[in-house]
Amino acid sequence: MRVRVDRTQCGCSGYCARLVPSVFHIGDDNVARAIETDVPRSLADAVREAATVCPTGAVVIDDPQGRPER
Repeated sequence: MRVRVDRTQCGCSGYCARLVPSVFHIGDDNVARAIETDVPRSLADAVREAATVCPTGAVVIDDPQGRPER
């Protein structure tokens, strides 16, 4: 699983970074970024939850075939 943050959609809520701080980080500009784009299996459920709770849908999960999952 790969994850990214659509920085143009990020509303700076910080939910993703609070849920999975080893994958997401809030930068000095208050916008989230994925610091670990290849998600370990052990964190997959937490990253899916982060994508689900993101109020703007900025957390995007890409499956191995490249189809986006939101």
